[in-house]
Parts: sequence; C-alpha cells; structure tokens
Amino acid sequence: MTKLMIVEDNPENLDMLSRRLLKRGFAICSAVTGEEALEAAPREKPDLILMDIGLGAGLDGLETTRRLKAMPVTAQTPVIALTAHALAADRELSLAAGCADYDTKPVDLPRLLAKIEAQLGSATTGHPA
Repeated sequence: MTKLMIVEDNPENLDMLSRRLLKRGFAICSAVTGEEALEAAPREKPDLILMDIGLGAGLDGLETTRRLKAMPVTAQTPVIALTAHALAADRELSLAAGCADYDTKPVDLPRLLAKIEAQLGSATTGHPA
C-alpha cells in the first residue's frame, strides 16, 4: 500500500484530505509542523509527501522541504507543494526548494491524484472508492 505523508497545520484541511485519500486506498501519516515532519518522515518512510507551504509556526514548508531533501533517507521522496497561493512565483519557489510538483488549495482531488500518479506511477496510487 502506498503511504502518503500530509504536512498540514490546519486541522480541518488535514482531516478532509486524509479521509479523501484513505478512501482511495492510501496509507496516511501526518505532521502538523515542519519540525514534526523532519522527525517523522525518516521513521515513516512515506512514498510521497504532500507539503503545505504556509505552515504557521516554526519552519515553513519550503524550508522543511529543503531539509528533507538534504537528508539521505528522504532525499528521493517526492514532495508535492500545497498552497492557497496560485502565483507563478510561488510555484517557482516550491520547485527551487526541491518539490517535484505544486498544487493549489482548495484541493481538487482528481487533479491532485493525477499529480500523485505522475510522481509514483498509477499502479501505486491505491484504488478508486
């Protein structure tokens, strides 16, 4: 089963996205801060990380991604940036920080699933609910 880590500081967004992805057959782990993600990702070994760029306290999602990419155990783990900002500059900053892709909030699940599939391959993305 494909494991996704969701790094999201908004409890409602975390709950909604977790439930929707669980229904699609993914295993889910989560973190609510960048620091928590840096601790949990090496232990959980997710296949892909969905990273909120606008984390409230502590490290933001861009710095968290940079640090994950600097760690040998998570360097190859694809990260998809999630943000409420839809500016081209935000996309470029996300990609420069090491994110493999970028998506905007509110999450359009079919679009996000397509991006997850593009990173992992369609055979690893769970099953339709």
